[in-house]
Amino acid sequence: MLEEWQTSWKNGDTGRKIYNIMPSVSLRPTNWIREDVIFFSQHGPFPAYLKRFHLSDSDYCSCGGIGTALHYATECVYTVSWHMRKPAPNFEQEWLKRVANNLFSRQRIRGIIKFMSENRDLFRPP
Repeated sequence: MLEEWQTSWKNGDTGRKIYNIMPSVSLRPTNWIREDVIFFSQHGPFPAYLKRFHLSDSDYCSCGGIGTALHYATECVYTVSWHMRKPAPNFEQEWLKRVANNLFSRQRIRGIIKFMSENRDLFRPP
């Protein structure tokens, strides 16, 4: 059963952002909470995500940058209290894995997502 699940996960078309962080299936639950899932799946209040599904006309953050999860974690002026160093584009996937596996980094991510949820109007496109 586990082998079949692993093959399905490896060859699937969906969930690739999470697959790149967690390529192996497991019967043990992760210690992720809602905010972790939102950030790492990039399915949340991010303008880039909302525009992709035609839920917004713009993919820009109100600060002027492209509103991706990485933007909020590394460069948005509204989330500077939780910033981490932005990775070079060719190291972005490795950066996500390291952040996902570091509790201190995940606490920063949780702070960003909670702040965004509590201040939605602040993050609307200009």
